[in-house]
Amino acid sequence: MNTADLGLPVDVPSTALFTDQYELTMLQGALKAGTAERRSVFEVFTRRLPNGRRYGVVAGTGRVLDAVENFRFDAGVLGFLREREIVDEQTLDWLAGYRFSGDIWGYPEGEVYFPGSPIMRVEGTFAECVLLETVILSILNHDSAIAAAASRMSAAAGERPLIEMGARRTHELAAVAASRAAYVGGFSTTSDLAAGFRYGIPTVGTSAHAFTLLHDSERDAFQAQVNTLGRGTTLLVDTYDVAEAVRTAVEVAGTELGAVRIDSGDLLLVAHRVRQQLDELGATDTKIIVTSDLDEYAIASLAAAPVDAYGVGTQLVTGSGHPTSSMVYKLVARAESADPKAPLVPVAKKSSGGKTSVGGRKWAARRLDSYGVAEAEVIGTGRVPAALADRQLLVELVKGGEVVAREPLDAARDRHAAARGGLPMSATQLSRGEPVIPTEYVQEPSGS
Repeated sequence: MNTADLGLPVDVPSTALFTDQYELTMLQGALKAGTAERRSVFEVFTRRLPNGRRYGVVAGTGRVLDAVENFRFDAGVLGFLREREIVDEQTLDWLAGYRFSGDIWGYPEGEVYFPGSPIMRVEGTFAECVLLETVILSILNHDSAIAAAASRMSAAAGERPLIEMGARRTHELAAVAASRAAYVGGFSTTSDLAAGFRYGIPTVGTSAHAFTLLHDSERDAFQAQVNTLGRGTTLLVDTYDVAEAVRTAVEVAGTELGAVRIDSGDLLLVAHRVRQQLDELGATDTKIIVTSDLDEYAIASLAAAPVDAYGVGTQLVTGSGHPTSSMVYKLVARAESADPKAPLVPVAKKSSGGKTSVGGRKWAARRLDSYGVAEAEVIGTGRVPAALADRQLLVELVKGGEVVAREPLDAARDRHAAARGGLPMSATQLSRGEPVIPTEYVQEPSGS
């Protein structure tokens, strides 16, 4: 069974209240002014990448599609809004029948993005589009931040697998979303069973220090685990003395021992010593897994160590220092009347402090050099240049209110690997730098 993106709601009957109050008060004002039904285009983008990052990663698209489908104002939600007098009865009547009927285009999940990239474009009436702002940004900002951190970690890890194990370091629902985003970014497995259940991500887990401390001796703990999980299990060897634990582990499980896990100490030094000891004991196929508050820099520092896999928690689920992607959701075009055939007029905020935006309904394409490597993110309005016609990035996600682009999570994971592989080699350097390719704008009058 394909369990990826099942369309499950988060643990509430509706996603409609995953929003800020001003979305509803804007709706009320627009209904009174007669502007609510004007055709509008909103775009999600970020003005800059987190400091030092060379590219961003689109993640959460599948969750956005779920949220849009579950964005319903049922009796309980309407009762809450009525009791709090958040909006008037006319607006409540309108909300009771709310169903998003517009179109959504976006970068497919797993794709990379850069400053100004129109990551998602939401089109419909002002009323139906404005309500989705907060929930879309909430999902994309969180998941893309986690996926970007995961991508940097997976690049640093090379061919060595990564285990996501950060559930205890974040909100219980955020943990599930983080596992999903980490998988898109290149992680192989998760310790979080809810993520495994909801999204089909492979799950792993054996024991913690508490299991060793429970037993009268480390040998008893290892024997109990091997009796339960088999010789191919992973034994945690740093509760007491690592060298003694490794010796005991091989005595208990034999040379078929699957792996040992190291969770503390000088990981580089300890990994070398443990590898030498395992080999001397004949356990040449036993793997070494390291954990202990890793981030992409720590993973890179272990590149020369005899490590077979990494487990990452806190630094991953907090975006490795950048827990948000700073994406915004801005109105970039709107019709001059409620007539469905009225042409779109570009609109944009003009302000100081770096918060300006570019008006107009946009397309995006990635220009490649003669070697097939990305050299620029080209963003424009109006006609797409013929040379870029087959390099366009936005795909249709929702058409007439119906999801048309749901896909298995593995498709997004594979897409990210390919997209990152198509960037200049410096994209995966951990040293601070500017976006690995520039963003170029091509503006022409919109043909809408």
